[in-house]
Amino acid sequence: MPEQSSPRGSCVLIVEDEPMLLLMANDIVQDAGLHPLLAGNADEAIRILETRQDVCVVFTDVRMPGSMDGVGLVEAVRERWPPIQLLVVSAHLVKDSELPDGARFFRKPYPSEAIISTLRELAA
Repeated sequence: MPEQSSPRGSCVLIVEDEPMLLLMANDIVQDAGLHPLLAGNADEAIRILETRQDVCVVFTDVRMPGSMDGVGLVEAVRERWPPIQLLVVSAHLVKDSELPDGARFFRKPYPSEAIISTLRELAA
């Protein structure tokens, strides 16, 4: 029987190329009461988004290999899937003006509690 999802979805697509950080983010998403989907780069994330309708948040790092970085990914998501909320993290400072409207930014290392709270807010 297929899994039922809310109209907006309860899945968070995590895009991170560092395996340990990906696992850490996975735990944070689960702690927020949401369902994680994992991608190692933006290209993989786009492929997932093209096949799923239950993603409510994209939670991405900025610097990663592939055809685009995290900033390019959130711009593509905003253009193709405007209802999806955006959460961007990086060890490097990213200005709000570099991100699409409504995107949230946290600098690494980020506090887990703040990410959990933000994910719950974005997914509501």
